[in-house]
Formats: sequence, structure tokens, C-alpha cells
Amino acid sequence: MKIGAAAFFTDYSLAPAALGRALEERGFESCWAPEHSHIPVNRATGFPSGGDLPKAYYDTLDPFVALTGVAAATDKLLIGTGVCLIAQRDPIQTAKLVSSIDQVSAGRFLFGVGNGWNREEMANHGTDFGSRHKRARENIEAMQAIWSQPRAEYHGDMVNFDPIFAWPKPVQHPYPPVLVGGAFPYGARRAIRYGNGWMPHRARPQYENVVDLLPQWHALVAQSGRDKAGLPVTVWGAKPDLDGLKRDRDAGVVRVIVTLPSADMDEILPRIDRWAEIIAALG
Repeated sequence: MKIGAAAFFTDYSLAPAALGRALEERGFESCWAPEHSHIPVNRATGFPSGGDLPKAYYDTLDPFVALTGVAAATDKLLIGTGVCLIAQRDPIQTAKLVSSIDQVSAGRFLFGVGNGWNREEMANHGTDFGSRHKRARENIEAMQAIWSQPRAEYHGDMVNFDPIFAWPKPVQHPYPPVLVGGAFPYGARRAIRYGNGWMPHRARPQYENVVDLLPQWHALVAQSGRDKAGLPVTVWGAKPDLDGLKRDRDAGVVRVIVTLPSADMDEILPRIDRWAEIIAALG
């Protein structure tokens, strides 16, 4: 099982390049960046985790820019969006971004995607909250066509274009893994339909630990006819609990993600040094 780290990169946090180097030196597998294009001043939608929306959500850098900085400063560290809000993005332009960062990183990109929770943010992008799941699926399917076809076309209800030339293609063939975020069971079903892995949060109001639901996940995968090897599970929200992480590993989780604060080196280093010891203990 691999350990990744995520951070909201801001103008007051540790710079992407510096964090990337520190993570790679300590044996982390991957570095992840979230996305919010903006936060509307007048917002009725509550924060899914409860309480006030953390300040970093307002301040985060664009994930593709931040992760390019990480990639340029490292050699082996994987980079991933955690998550890219695809329902409020243009699929043709986003396909270009994904291909470009996969090229710049020499095939180290993981495309974590999610459908979003902030109704007002989506509305400013012209995305209808009620149909966001359909838009997200069509956006992904359109991008998969662009990445894998020399003359790509897609004809859906919400995304529609005739054949286009769109280069570069990704380094990874046929395209970087699409890791679909979302809770069980709906996010899991979306991952099976059009993803290359499922990336749920550890806990949600309807369950305390998503790992307890993995037998049900495996049953859904089996019913779909897909090979479970092509649908690895990444769990978002790891604690420095070696025994708990071993249980994750033994349950079949392939990766867990540690969330780091938007802070400077003095606060980050002790945390990731402790995680380096855990990574070594996990082998």
C-alpha cells in the first residue's frame, strides 16, 4: 500500500516544489492538489464536513499549475488532482491540460475527479447542480475519446462535438488513470461505469470507515463484469495509526492520502518525518 499527501497550496503555504521534494525524499508515493476556482460570497450550500469552510478553500492555487511545480522538482513522485471539479470544466480544454501535465511529468499524473458539492460555485460556471453527475460523466467520456483517438468525436446530450484534432496525447496509454471520488454507493457506481479506480473519503455521515464497505464494493465490481485489478481503491483521509493502516492494506486498499495543513516548512516537516517512519514500517 502506498502513501500520498495532499495540500491546499496557497500563497502562504509551503511552495509546491519544496513540498514535492520533501515528500519524495521521505518515501511518499504521490502528491495531490484540490480544486476550487472560487468561493461565492453569497453561499447557501453547507460545507459537507460540517462547520465553517476552511480558509484554504478560498485561497488555493490552480491544481494543474501547482502540480506542474511539484513535477518539475521531483523525479519519481506521482502527482494527482484531489479532486478536479470536472462538472464545471470545459472537457476539450481540460483534456489538453491533462495531456500536457502528463507529458511534462513524464507520465506521472493521476486524474482524480469529483462532481462537487458547492451549488453556487457551479452556477457561476453555468453548471446545473441537479444534472452535474450526467455532465461529469459526459465530460469524462469525451476526454477519454480525445486522449485515445486521433480524430476524436463525442455526441452526448450535454457534450457534443464532431471530429477534432487534439494533441498532445498523454504519455500513459490510453490515458492517465481516472480515479473517481464520491461516497458509497453512488460514487462507487460512477467509478465502475467510467473510472479506473475509486477514491472515497474515509468517513462520511452514513458510515464511519469506508473500508468496512469494501466487501460490498467488490460485489458491485463483480456484478459489473469488470476486473477489480483495474479498479483500485484509494482512501482519502489517513491517520498516523500503523495498525489501522495495516488493516487498510490487508483489506485491499492500494493507497491512502494524508491531508497536510496549508503551512510553512516548520509545521510540515515534523508531520511528514513521522509519516516517513510509518512508510518504512509498512514496507
